[in-house]
Amino acid sequence: MSGEIIAAALVNGLLTGGVYALVALGLTLIYGVLHIVNFAHGSLLMLAMFAAYLMATWAGIDPYLGLPLVAALMFAVGWGLYRFVIGPVSRGEDRALLLATLGLAVVLDNLALVLFTGDTRQLETPLTFAMWQVGPLLLSVPKLISFAVALVLACVLWAFMALTDTGRAIRAVAREPEGARLMGIRPQRMFALAYGIGVACLGAAACLLLPSFYVAPSVGNVFMLVAFTIVVLGGMGSFPGAMLGGLLIGVTESLGGLFLGESLGPICISVVFIAVLLLRPTGLFGAAR
Repeated sequence: MSGEIIAAALVNGLLTGGVYALVALGLTLIYGVLHIVNFAHGSLLMLAMFAAYLMATWAGIDPYLGLPLVAALMFAVGWGLYRFVIGPVSRGEDRALLLATLGLAVVLDNLALVLFTGDTRQLETPLTFAMWQVGPLLLSVPKLISFAVALVLACVLWAFMALTDTGRAIRAVAREPEGARLMGIRPQRMFALAYGIGVACLGAAACLLLPSFYVAPSVGNVFMLVAFTIVVLGGMGSFPGAMLGGLLIGVTESLGGLFLGESLGPICISVVFIAVLLLRPTGLFGAAR
């Protein structure tokens, strides 16, 4: 196998991994603040992809241009779900909160099957098949755009969490809810805000994925496994770990598909996941216990 083919697979994996990282950032934010694994993460991504798809087919809005609208819509969905469904159902108990997200995933998946059936849909845009030649490599323009936008959004999210008063309040609630309450911060409001931001990341990721990926009611299951693997690989709750983990998983998937074929390539993700659990359960950026 030529070096050019391997180099192309590496670059393609990095470009895909940038969007994977954005999906995982939402999951790691929710885990870092609420301390639970959001089992509805994949289903909410599926919902965002259908929203972007319908916006493109019905209103003629390009997914890239519609990114702010879909992200804002998904923020509202996430904030409302926590405030009026997940939060009240859980009553502050982590176990009940986890079960609430699992129940939400079941409802969303079956609702999508009723509304959209199990058919797979693909959106074609003027950039869907566009390629950019860099030396001997042919790079997908949609993946280049998605990678660049995903990195920018990841930097914006990091700056928001690290440099703004609201971000500091969210981090304070994540570390010590009762202490934050004594300082005048409302934990439930911060929890809802964090959940909304995490879901808004899915809205952005959906718009970046749609020009080069299919949408179906079952698509969330694929990305849920990928996102969970990235979060574990990078370290639960670690933003740098989610970014690096996304890139590594993207490269692993791409090289696995190259050497094992498209049908067996995803197995490499599961192998990486098991290896991390066995060799370093805390992840690359996780603190050892």
